[in-house]
Amino acid sequence: MRKLGIYVQVPFCQTKCTYCNFHTGVVASSRFAPYVEAVCREIRGHRELLKAAGVDGSLGCLPGRNALVREADKTASETLRRPASEGGPYTDADLWVDTVYIGGGTPSLLDSGHLQSILHVIREMFGEGADGEERGGRKSGGEPPHSQISGATDEGSARKIKEVTLEADPETVEAGKAAGWVGAGINRVSFGLQSFVDQELVAAGRMHRRADIYRAVPILRAAGIRNISFDLIAGLPHQTKESWRQSLEELGGLAPEHVSVYLLEIDEGSRLGKELLHGGGKYSAGAVPSEDEMAEFYEMAQGALGAAGYHHYEISNWARPGFESKHNLKYWRREAYLGFGAGAHSFSGTERWANAHDAAEYVSAVQGGRLPVEQHEKLTAESALEEELFLGLRQLGGIDVGRIEREYGVTLTGKFDPLALAGLVKRDGSMVRLAPEKLSVSNEVFVELIR
Repeated sequence: MRKLGIYVQVPFCQTKCTYCNFHTGVVASSRFAPYVEAVCREIRGHRELLKAAGVDGSLGCLPGRNALVREADKTASETLRRPASEGGPYTDADLWVDTVYIGGGTPSLLDSGHLQSILHVIREMFGEGADGEERGGRKSGGEPPHSQISGATDEGSARKIKEVTLEADPETVEAGKAAGWVGAGINRVSFGLQSFVDQELVAAGRMHRRADIYRAVPILRAAGIRNISFDLIAGLPHQTKESWRQSLEELGGLAPEHVSVYLLEIDEGSRLGKELLHGGGKYSAGAVPSEDEMAEFYEMAQGALGAAGYHHYEISNWARPGFESKHNLKYWRREAYLGFGAGAHSFSGTERWANAHDAAEYVSAVQGGRLPVEQHEKLTAESALEEELFLGLRQLGGIDVGRIEREYGVTLTGKFDPLALAGLVKRDGSMVRLAPEKLSVSNEVFVELIR
């Protein structure tokens, strides 16, 4: 059975954070409805839109070399194609959507009705089996019961959408909105907290404050959200070892099911990054911790979260048992996902493509019956192998080198021996993992592997 993830990009924010290098914008709320309408139109007509844009979009059975070989010689091309007719809902009984992720931006700015519309169209287009009935027994056309996308794990729910994530900022959470999210089938909320310290939040340009976090979490719990993820950033201006410890302790007190910890990215794509790279002083650039301090903060998080019972399953991610992000795991495992909206990325197993980032351009194009595909890459076995190594090693479970060697027809021993001697990776039979004490310098490993 081929599992498919759906990503929906909402590139709107209330303000632009100083560290942000995403393509997001601050726009009037009157632009939300036309954007949602364009996203729904793209979802309904994406096969025809992709075809017109020169993207095959067929969903590969396997993410590795075998799928690429079949795609190249077309000897088994039918196994890579959906048996659905052009236009209507998918009818492939072996293809089902098990995760939806609505990210941004700040998608929690949208009205609950907007989110309900998007999720209804996803169910309409991807939620039916070959017999014309929704997986789970509902006939096409009506709203599903909430339990159908509630994340239940009983055997009868095997083909239901397991995880529907909404990214949200604390200041946008209201009781009415939260109830609407749950009613739409959202069962996981990813909170962009970044810090529990107001001085750091102000310097970063965040809209919320510590008090908003403590107000928002009980609202979500009361609404029925049982899967909450917190994001923290190590390296914000004015952050110290003491303030970082405070954020970790307060996070632990609120006991989210999932935690993501990211190191501050310093590049030309953000205002703060530019200041740092050019020696400027705006945006509290002079108060940004050093790289060594950031690495120490990361290691502090490793210790604190491990002691609190969180499982470290990916370089930046920790979870309570059973609460790993099902959707994000698709990215690291190179499973298929389709992205909708301005700037959204997709991966079929043999191709990657992305929509144009400008929201106004995207809406205008879709309204005109075309899809503004900005990037399109057909993978080679070599590029797929690089992805296998880079993305696979991000997972703390590591990679099965024997499997990769068989699938790609390569020998990798020589690549890992020097890294193992340097203590950067650990070998256990066919499995290779990043050394737990070297995760903060993992980029060195990735650079060596793709040489």
